Amino acid sequence: MSESAQNFFWWEGDVLVVNILGKPNASRDIIGKPKGNQLKVSVTAKPQDGRATDHMLRFLAREFDVPPSSIEVVFGRMNVNKQLRIPCPKRLPAVFQIQTSLLE
Repeated sequence: MSESAQNFFWWEGDVLVVNILGKPNASRDIIGKPKGNQLKVSVTAKPQDGRATDHMLRFLAREFDVPPSSIEVVFGRMNVNKQLRIPCPKRLPAVFQIQTSLLE
């Protein structure tokens, strides 16, 4: 496995840091596959005034079982390239579990 495919996320203590490649205006909300050092996340919201990012945060909060307000957008609020900090996720989507097992 290439190094770039391994580093779309990392842990800083109990905080999960994730690099995201967002795709607004999608047909459904879905966590896709890693693309280089980013994880593709598609959402149905339009990219207008940060609405797609807000929608993505609500979607990801459900996926990680955390409150939407706990997810911090480090950069990329108005851009498809984002970095998020997710404190104490109670659940990890499958792509994170697969990547973690490959690293062990």
